[in-house]
Amino acid sequence: MKKMWIVTLTTYLRQVKSWSFVILVLSPFIMLLVSFGVGFISANSATDSNDIAVIAKQPTLRKGYIQVAGKDNVAAKLTTVKAARHALKENDISGYVVLSQGKQYGAVYHGKEAMSASDKAQLTGYLSKLQTQNNVAQAKLSRQQLKRLSVQPTFKQVVQKREGLVKIARMVSFWILVFMVYMILTTYSSITAQEIASEKGTKVMEMVFSSTTASKYFCGKILGVLMVIATQLLVYLIGGWASLVAAKRMNMAKPFFEQYGSLVDQVVHNLVNVNLLFLFLGVIVYTILAAFSGALVSKAEDASKAAYPAVYLSMIAFFATFPFQNNADALLVKIMSYVPFFSSYFMPLRIINQSASPLEIGIALAVLILTIIGLTWYISSIYKGLILQADESNFWHRLRRGLAYK
Repeated sequence: MKKMWIVTLTTYLRQVKSWSFVILVLSPFIMLLVSFGVGFISANSATDSNDIAVIAKQPTLRKGYIQVAGKDNVAAKLTTVKAARHALKENDISGYVVLSQGKQYGAVYHGKEAMSASDKAQLTGYLSKLQTQNNVAQAKLSRQQLKRLSVQPTFKQVVQKREGLVKIARMVSFWILVFMVYMILTTYSSITAQEIASEKGTKVMEMVFSSTTASKYFCGKILGVLMVIATQLLVYLIGGWASLVAAKRMNMAKPFFEQYGSLVDQVVHNLVNVNLLFLFLGVIVYTILAAFSGALVSKAEDASKAAYPAVYLSMIAFFATFPFQNNADALLVKIMSYVPFFSSYFMPLRIINQSASPLEIGIALAVLILTIIGLTWYISSIYKGLILQADESNFWHRLRRGLAYK
């Protein structure tokens, strides 16, 4: 057992210390930081130029509109027409509005482009409210008349179950999950196959097998790769959680989370549940297949081709899910959700769409785990016969001879 763990640790450290692994793990976070950085710089650079100046002879009139518009949208330092006109010429503001008060309230907007519809509605609403108050005061109405004028219409809304939001959340979750499964499976299938195939036919393997059994060596290799995968998933979970918490606290992202916060929460819930277990077990079963394929190549120089069987099978499973993203109750989906090598794609699809019972999920997990145990036991028992073949015979001949090894 000690020798197996030495192989495991050696394989793990060789992978995690490589620059390719570091780049693979950090690239999503680097892209996220770049995206936030560009958005932050763009928002800050556009903030001043999108502001408007508010000019009025009456301080209370100006102050009231600034409170309505929000201090972040108003160039509060500009208080005169001359200063506002200069700022507009220098493109420091998008325009300025001059407010006037009397029997009739008024506003004149100056800008190189028309005032936005939302700002215009906000301004006219503010002035209409003041004009109404002024009209009531000028009309000298009785208390009863004022009471009748103050009657407001009522509005109620009965919100049904947010099916539209749920559907969008399921679709987003589906695409994120299948791409995660596909990318991780493809990456580690290639890594494992090349890890095994690079040792093909070398004298080193004969020396290794003289000090430990082929089955322990194979299990050590597989465990080492699985520890690498677990490390990457752990980094993604911690980094993803930290990124989400940080994003929710950013001022520039608050409007997004206010509008789509429930959607984000549903997507996160669909991803961080038993689907992660299916992802991990799926990677394991494909890793074992890739290791088997790597041991079947004729020479170490063919290591780059060793991952083809696992990658192609993963591609078939990946593309097979596309027609069923909105039809998780289809018979084929139910069947494939129990089939190893396909269940890691199809069962999460059913879980996201809430079409799989806990019993069905448990059965699919049990089948996948038993398949992993069975494949590991069988391939480790014939691994020596596979890895020590160094002749130039065809693939099927090597496969037949490897399977016959005991």
